[in-house]
Amino acid sequence: MEDMGKELSQIIRKGNYQDKLAEMVQKVLQDPDVAAFIAEHRDQLTDADIEKSYAKLYEFVQEKRKYQLNDPTMIAPGYEPQLAMNFHFIDVTYVPTEALMARKREEEIRSRVRAVDMPKDIQDASIANFDRDTERSAALIEAMTFINEFVATPKDFHKGLYLVGDFGVGKTYLLGAIAHELAVRGFETTLVHFPTFTVEMKQAIGNDSVGPKLDAVKRAPILMLDDVGADSMSPWIRDEVFGVILQHRMQEQLPTFFSSNFNLTEFEEHLSVSQKGDEEPIKAKRIMERVRYLTKEVWMSGRNRRHG
Repeated sequence: MEDMGKELSQIIRKGNYQDKLAEMVQKVLQDPDVAAFIAEHRDQLTDADIEKSYAKLYEFVQEKRKYQLNDPTMIAPGYEPQLAMNFHFIDVTYVPTEALMARKREEEIRSRVRAVDMPKDIQDASIANFDRDTERSAALIEAMTFINEFVATPKDFHKGLYLVGDFGVGKTYLLGAIAHELAVRGFETTLVHFPTFTVEMKQAIGNDSVGPKLDAVKRAPILMLDDVGADSMSPWIRDEVFGVILQHRMQEQLPTFFSSNFNLTEFEEHLSVSQKGDEEPIKAKRIMERVRYLTKEVWMSGRNRRHG
């Protein structure tokens, strides 16, 4: 760390500016915090010790002023300078402020929420800011029930939620809010916008990255697939991507969430018809058995919040 007392040290070494040096030293020693610190530790400090500490005392006074002004040129932004004894020498330490600690805690929480192709503000979602109106209260209760039960026994299997409702009722926001609350409790969650993910999986065939992409999603400690059913699935996406994800999570009993505009019955019908119009009800039923095993269907309604 750069020594902010270098200006004073240079003056002392040159020895040509006695008046200026004396004036600077006087100002430093008159600083209330410096004076109080020296008085408190006077039995440990000789006059020579104090003189040898002038550069550090000058650094403290300068940095304290910058800290109070929130000057971005301070040595350690977000850290408060404090005086400390270092044997028979006065030193400067930098202590993280409560604001910095809060920011670091929030960054740590946000790092536990991995959002893939999700809206940028999804990591700002929170249970506290979720509108608790009548139409959505049941979904909120189910969300809090899952959070409390999972946190109490994280090694047990807990069904996630299959959130169903019209556009704009807050399904995606609630998923983000659940993920944030779990992150506060120390758990990692992956949120994936499923229609975008399917496009990326198709592109991954060309560069042989299907396996790693699929593994990253299917092995997520807690997984949330947003907007399933928004696009028709090819047989490959349905069986080799979606089906593989569900099979792994069912076998490993990993918490899984979905949001959709389709209820479970409608989603099964959606999966039973391929992009080419072929009907495959048996394969769709097999997929839906896994979805029903992993989740509990929860309805959400209310006004479209995307339109204010």
